[in-house]
Amino acid sequence: MPVGFWWWTIACAMLPDIDVISFTFGIRYDDLFGHRGFTHSLLFAALLGVAAARANASAAGGWSFSLWIWFTAVTASHGLLDALTDGGRGIAFLAPFTNHRYFFPWRPIEVSPIGVGFFSMRGLHVLASESVWIWVPSAIIAVSARVVRRRWW
Repeated sequence: MPVGFWWWTIACAMLPDIDVISFTFGIRYDDLFGHRGFTHSLLFAALLGVAAARANASAAGGWSFSLWIWFTAVTASHGLLDALTDGGRGIAFLAPFTNHRYFFPWRPIEVSPIGVGFFSMRGLHVLASESVWIWVPSAIIAVSARVVRRRWW
């Protein structure tokens, strides 16, 4: 895959948290465009998936449904993982149709502090929690996918 593909993958994984700037504009946490609102929704994931797939279409030899699925899944995974955290007010998966916030019943991931609080001992503790629940499993999945791809394709 071209370098742009990986940059878009990282952008899709991180972009939902752009909603933290809403605090600067006085938008409340619980509002549609507040933290973990629309940018964490499945519709936003699908729309960003379209943009990322189109941006990578020329390198992939044209529009690709597989690329759209990939980028949509990467973006949606952000909200899904946030729904596994032990803090906040939930995720607006169905925004803009409803602003109802959801959590999963099992919430093992420690919620990350917003802003400069991230660069503290608590932030380091959260990174340790994320490494157990997100980074190590992601690395195992990525390595497994490469092994399977080499072996079967």
